[in-house]
Amino acid sequence: MSLIVFSLMMSAQPMEKPKNNPLVEPWNTPFNTPPFEEIKEEHYLPAFQYAFAVAKDELYRIKAVKMKPTFANTVEALDRSGRLLNSISGIFFNLLEANTSEGMQKIAQEISPALTAFYNDLYLDPALFNRVKAVYENPGDLTPEQKMLLEKTYKAFVRQGANLSDSDKEKFRDYSMRLSTLSLQFGQNVLSAVNAYTKVITDEKLVSGIPASALAIARDKAAAKGEKGWLFDLSMPSCLAILTYADNRDLRHEFYMQYNTRAYKGEFDNQEVVKEIVLLRDSLAKLLGYSTYADYVLEDRMAENPKKVYELEEKLLKHAYPKGKEEMKKLQQFANAQGFQGKLQRWDFAYYSEKYKTSLFNVNDEMLKPYFKLESVIDGVFGLATDLFGLKFVPNDQIQVYHPDVKVYEVYREGKFMAVLYLDFHPRESKRGGAWMTAFREQSVDADGNDIRPLVSLVMNFTPSTADAPSLLTFNEVRTFMHEFGHSLHGMLSEVHYTALSGTSVPRDFVELPSQLLENWSTEKEFLSKFAYHYQTHELIPDTLVQKIHDFENFQSGYACCRQLTFGLLDMMWHTCDPTKVSDVLAAERKAIKRTELLPVVEGTCISTCFSHIFSGGYAAGYYGYKWAEVLDADAFSLFKEKGVYNKEVAESYRRNILSKGGSEKAMDLYVRFRGREPKIDALLERSGLK
Repeated sequence: MSLIVFSLMMSAQPMEKPKNNPLVEPWNTPFNTPPFEEIKEEHYLPAFQYAFAVAKDELYRIKAVKMKPTFANTVEALDRSGRLLNSISGIFFNLLEANTSEGMQKIAQEISPALTAFYNDLYLDPALFNRVKAVYENPGDLTPEQKMLLEKTYKAFVRQGANLSDSDKEKFRDYSMRLSTLSLQFGQNVLSAVNAYTKVITDEKLVSGIPASALAIARDKAAAKGEKGWLFDLSMPSCLAILTYADNRDLRHEFYMQYNTRAYKGEFDNQEVVKEIVLLRDSLAKLLGYSTYADYVLEDRMAENPKKVYELEEKLLKHAYPKGKEEMKKLQQFANAQGFQGKLQRWDFAYYSEKYKTSLFNVNDEMLKPYFKLESVIDGVFGLATDLFGLKFVPNDQIQVYHPDVKVYEVYREGKFMAVLYLDFHPRESKRGGAWMTAFREQSVDADGNDIRPLVSLVMNFTPSTADAPSLLTFNEVRTFMHEFGHSLHGMLSEVHYTALSGTSVPRDFVELPSQLLENWSTEKEFLSKFAYHYQTHELIPDTLVQKIHDFENFQSGYACCRQLTFGLLDMMWHTCDPTKVSDVLAAERKAIKRTELLPVVEGTCISTCFSHIFSGGYAAGYYGYKWAEVLDADAFSLFKEKGVYNKEVAESYRRNILSKGGSEKAMDLYVRFRGREPKIDALLERSGLK
């Protein structure tokens, strides 16, 4: 039977537990971690079916309570329901992103709509909503955290259609079901488009300029496929090596076009998917009484409405665009002095920027990489967490992993077990691009008062090791690691009672504060001197190189800001426009980002069809959050700079007032309690050289 039909027809009686299925059995594993080595693809569907039945029964029992609705028997009970379903979903969907297969993708096509149907049943159930509403209207004496859970639960029901008429509830079901399918399709199309292109090069002249380290990786990739020469693909380390270093301009052009036409036209075209997603989101928002989907999303964010988002983006663009124009003028002059003729194109930008940066600061990634051996960077990042927050990391190779590349650590603070941390660093065909933090289990306190600690995972796509050298990270990869590790601190240090408020369960424009704040230490001498030793000579990174890192920190900051605003404005356009008037995805895109363009437009390229953040990654009408949180992180780090970047009192205040609180209080209240006031934009403008 189809899972979709199954979840809708299911009675309140739980079905028989599937036999010999590790997903539904108690786990005799360290810290109750998933037994990945025992889990097979054929286990997922039966496990989901059983978990749906168990969760449905739990909801039935909440509705069947004869006593009047209270926080404990309704709101708290709802938060604690569905734990088996959440556990299985956490494993399946995390692996779908990090270690997928055709079989997993087929299962996802059935599971995703079934989950949507289940949650529609939950939030559109009038009996459940009436109980929640009764508590909301007469809450009684609650703690601040309980009040927040009650408010969040009530709003979730309302925002998921609980107040709609029966006929509109059916429309809501249809829209949300279709959106779940389309979002999945979008992501799978992007991954398929990435994996569809590789290029084997045997002519040594074509790889002129590409560093030996990148060539070694490409050589190993070719050998793994039974090819001679060098194999390059669209994974970030591989593609970026071409765009940044290849002297052959035609090769750079080819890779630029391949990367920037992912899922645009051809076999994996996402154009119609984009249009339908935007139309359905708009229809859903209007059904709920909102003018646009952005209004719907932003209602419970720090920004509150599209007007405030646009105000921030306009203010930043006013500072960034003139600086970006001047930066492009200087880059053009530099390229011309190097013998380049004509106007710089986008496939020239990274190539000449790297050369220009080297000429200005006498430093480049190849000079820095020997000091950033992956294992040393891990030690440095862990050491920072130890110095700031008292964390201790203990490797454990007895905890099962979903891929041999994954490393696992137990995390402690003041002798207390805090979390299990999984680290997954390198690209592979089964992993989508980018870098992200996720969790196999969130922190919470169970009904018996036991503190359930989280299982946190960081997934990245960093430069791998070769037969000749260990994994040596670029400085940007070091910052990316610190960014994602900042998210993991939010999860690992959570000290709340309820899953819905745990760790990173905060407004999207607040969630990037911990990640972006931690990036600030990456340029601090005090931090780098603790771990950045040359992997061959064991020499500590020289003060001159550290100073150069500081010097180039704002190199082309105007361009970088405009690039982020490009994505932010494009996102807002898609979620404030009238989608019935959008017939051409590319034309709508070009109009939205015209004012941020600093280089000539390249015909045939498209951002929207591979913009996974907003069409399959949860950042719809929320990409601005990176810049919003940048205001917060610059303002927050200014306090560390004032008191000392390793100041224990500031670090403890940050841990206590923000990292440990999750979403248990309003984001601005938490920030003000830490900083002593609301954030100001001045620190960001000054740090970025835009003031």
